[in-house]
Amino acid sequence: MSNALELLTDEKLKSLFPSSRADDFFEALFGGAEEGSYDIDLVFTGESGDELNFEFRLKQRPGKCLACNLTYGLPQVFSRHPVINVKGVVEDVCEILGKDSPAEWNLGTTTELSRQLHAIPLVIRF
Repeated sequence: MSNALELLTDEKLKSLFPSSRADDFFEALFGGAEEGSYDIDLVFTGESGDELNFEFRLKQRPGKCLACNLTYGLPQVFSRHPVINVKGVVEDVCEILGKDSPAEWNLGTTTELSRQLHAIPLVIRF
């Protein structure tokens, strides 16, 4: 996996998880994208042994509140929501790296990086 950093560029991750997906997510949840309080980006944070580490970064939208109580339950929601489609994201990452499906993946606990930025870790294990 030593070439993961070269292959999983910001540009490639934006194509796998486009910024429009946050609007689609809020449209599905609330019936309107304007109800969403954050944008979602997928970021590769590195590798360790047989693990690849990513984060779904939730960035507060202007004039909205990124309250902890809104983001702490998201790992469970993200893990099964068809718009977020974590399973599909993992499969796409494996395809880019030329790997068969991973042995497992999981979403960690939401962390508050700042009042305006929260992160949900995604770990893929081969």
